[in-house]
Amino acid sequence: MAIHVEGLVAIVIFYLLILLVGIWAAWKNKNSGVEEGTDRSETIMVGGRDIGLFVGGFTMTATWVGGGYINGTAENVYLPGFGLAWAQAPFGYALSLIVGGLFFAKPMRSRGYVTMLDPFQQLYGKRMGGLLFIPALMGEIFWSAAILSALGATLSVIVDINMNMSVVISALIAIFYTLVGGLYSVAYTDVVQLFCIFVGLWISVPFALSNPAVTDIGVTALKEVYQAPWMGKVESSDMWLWADNFCLLMLGGIPWQVYFQRVLSASSATYAQVLSFIAAFGCLVMAVPSVLIGAIGASTDWNKTTYGSLPPMEKDESDMILPIVLQHLCPPYVSFFGLGAVSAAVMSSADSSILSASSMFARNIYQLAFRQSASDREIVWVMRITIFIFGALATAMALLTGTVYGLWYLSSDLVYVIIFPQLLSVLFIRGTNTYGSVAGYIFGLFLRIGGGEPYLKLPPFLFFPGWYMEEKVHHLTNVVEQVVVQRFPFKTVSMLASFLGNVAFSYLAKYLFESGILSAKYDFLNAVVARHSAEIMDKTTLVNKNNIGLSELAPVKPRLSVTLAATFTRKDTLTQEEDSSPESPIHEAE
Repeated sequence: MAIHVEGLVAIVIFYLLILLVGIWAAWKNKNSGVEEGTDRSETIMVGGRDIGLFVGGFTMTATWVGGGYINGTAENVYLPGFGLAWAQAPFGYALSLIVGGLFFAKPMRSRGYVTMLDPFQQLYGKRMGGLLFIPALMGEIFWSAAILSALGATLSVIVDINMNMSVVISALIAIFYTLVGGLYSVAYTDVVQLFCIFVGLWISVPFALSNPAVTDIGVTALKEVYQAPWMGKVESSDMWLWADNFCLLMLGGIPWQVYFQRVLSASSATYAQVLSFIAAFGCLVMAVPSVLIGAIGASTDWNKTTYGSLPPMEKDESDMILPIVLQHLCPPYVSFFGLGAVSAAVMSSADSSILSASSMFARNIYQLAFRQSASDREIVWVMRITIFIFGALATAMALLTGTVYGLWYLSSDLVYVIIFPQLLSVLFIRGTNTYGSVAGYIFGLFLRIGGGEPYLKLPPFLFFPGWYMEEKVHHLTNVVEQVVVQRFPFKTVSMLASFLGNVAFSYLAKYLFESGILSAKYDFLNAVVARHSAEIMDKTTLVNKNNIGLSELAPVKPRLSVTLAATFTRKDTLTQEEDSSPESPIHEAE
């Protein structure tokens, strides 16, 4: 196949545009936060907390509307046996943003946190913060790797350029502008990328619909023509599985640093909520062209196209139905825009995830757990190094690992099963502590891993009610694979078990230590009978004070840095406490 010149030119132009916008955003905001005395590292992480509605709405929408979102929605609509009924991402993520805006955005933004892990370290300590960092990091890295892998596969098939080269160039551009400008570059490039996706896909849809090989999608929605109707249906036996996946999207879409990075960068708590609602609407709007393209793919007689006699499904290329429709059902000058949209969508998600992972590591692991006295300059350099390392790691996984989608599915499940119930507990349930947090973590991990993961060929050792064995045939190799399907909503049950385990063991530990049944010397996590246990156990105190007791977080060095004093909202609180009370925890830690 010859190189698709129009597609190659489109990608070069879009990449140059995105790179220039990223560099311009970094230059424009290079002094942001300096006059207010904000640390440079915090400016990179949350953009000086001055992101407005326009840019904020675009960047939060673009975070979800990435390559996986537009390609995955089109694929689900196209696949026989699934259809629109199983394309849950648009409504699932939209509801996720609404729930996040209603219940989570305000408390997180009003308390002045810098990353999603801050409240965990504040209440459960640095060790638990480190444990919760693992599934959060896995989710971000595997997500970046999965979408870079999808981009490479798409470009290698459609444009016929080397997959490795396309993935490396895409990753380098995203890493470079993220490295230079932090959240500002990511946010401003998201505006351009979302515009490209919207225009590129909507320009393509009318041309694809009017192609002679395409039957009226209104007819194929309910009637079988070339394949099963694209509206799809949910069988009664699959209702619990459908509900489990929907809850995973709706609730599991909340505890991600990419979401809270935008919430915490908003100029106020109310703005943070409004941004979530704007993004929810944006997700639904941006899904429409993907749904239509999936329906077009299901309504096409591929014999009459340049693609070939076999439909994409029989070539195991269903996951690339969107770029295939763009190339084979649209004129070259139209697919020019569409292919640029696909590549822009991928980069809009990859840069966000890489920045999120490096923010959590630099702040919650390096600074708060190991080097409380680290200077702001040091934290900035740690962020830059980890942006490069995590970006390189995601790129290497995209190129070298064949199971990157399986890894991402499993890690996103772990975010839902482990981090969501912990976030719920830390923000809303009074009385949870580190013992409960550890118990909830173990329960959730055990039950989720026990259910298995077909994408990773990880067999289950827990067989839930309603499981059955399914035969999966690979069309190209004719290999038949036996897969265990769990119809029981075990992911949501695992999440609930994690949440209830956290609450139950927290109160059990509190009762055992405070009643004297267990001696104080056995409180090895210092979570119940340690000094200031009232602040640790009582959420109302934390809400009223809006600050963090440093003795609860980590051993404090004799010298308190400006950066650490600014850990949460009130810089003056710690300073006043240190000056006014010689018996303060800071002096005792010295």
